[in-house]
Amino acid sequence: MVLAQPNILSEADGDCVGIERIEGHSPVLLVCEHASKTLPARFGDLGLPSEALSSHIAWDPGALAVARGISQAVDATLVYQRFSRLIYDCNRPPSSPSAMPETSEIYAIPGNKDLSAEERLARTDSLYVPFHDAIRGLIRDRRARGQDTVIVTMHSFTPVYHGRQRAVELGILHDEDSRLADRMLDAAADAPLYRIERNQPYGPEDGVTHTLILHGLSNGLRNVMIEVRNDLITDDGGQRVMADYLTGLLQHSLEA
Repeated sequence: MVLAQPNILSEADGDCVGIERIEGHSPVLLVCEHASKTLPARFGDLGLPSEALSSHIAWDPGALAVARGISQAVDATLVYQRFSRLIYDCNRPPSSPSAMPETSEIYAIPGNKDLSAEERLARTDSLYVPFHDAIRGLIRDRRARGQDTVIVTMHSFTPVYHGRQRAVELGILHDEDSRLADRMLDAAADAPLYRIERNQPYGPEDGVTHTLILHGLSNGLRNVMIEVRNDLITDDGGQRVMADYLTGLLQHSLEA
C-alpha cells in the first residue's frame, strides 16, 4: 500500500488549480498546463538565477493570456495550473523524467537533482493528481448535463532553442485523433496570418500529447494542442490578435 504524501503547498500558496468560467456554454474546454512561473514557497528559487525563473523553462509566456482571450470570446471553461512546470510538468506522466526535470535546455536545476521517490510522489500528489482530477470532474459534470466537450490545450514555445531559430509561428498538434487539428489546419490555409505547421515544433514522439491522451483520446473527445511562438504574444496587443485568430479557427472548425 502506497501512502499519500504530505501536500507540498502551504496555506499561503493556495490551490494548484485555477478554473474560470466553470459553467461556460462552449463545448471547448481550455487547458493551460504551463500557465505560471510561480514556485511554491518551500522551494525557494530551486538554485536557479532569476533569468531562468522568468524564461520559457519555467512556464509558457503568454499562453494563459491567449487562453483567457479565447475563453472570454466563446464562453469556454478554462483550467490552468497555478505553479511552475519546474516543480511538476502537468503535461507529463509521473513516470516521465521530464515531469520533474533535472535539466531544461541550457540550465541545470539544482533543486530537482536526485529527488527521492518520496519527494517525487509528494509533488505528484500535490500538483499532478489534483490538476487532472479537476479536468476529469469537469468532463464528468459536462457529460451529466449533456454538454459536449472538446479539449484544447494552450502552450507557447521559445523562438530560439539550443541556439537554433524556429521559423514556425503557430503549431497545431495532435496525437492519433487528428479530427480537430485537420479542420483547424484547413481553416488556417484560408487565412494564412501566421506560418503554421502540423505537429511542430514538437510532436507526439516528444511526449507532449499526454493531456490530449489522458482526457481526449481516452474519452473519445475531439482534441487539439496549440503551440504559439512566444515572441508573438509578449504584450496585450499580440495576445489579443492571437486569441482572436485562434478563436476564429476554432469556431470555423467546430462548425464544420
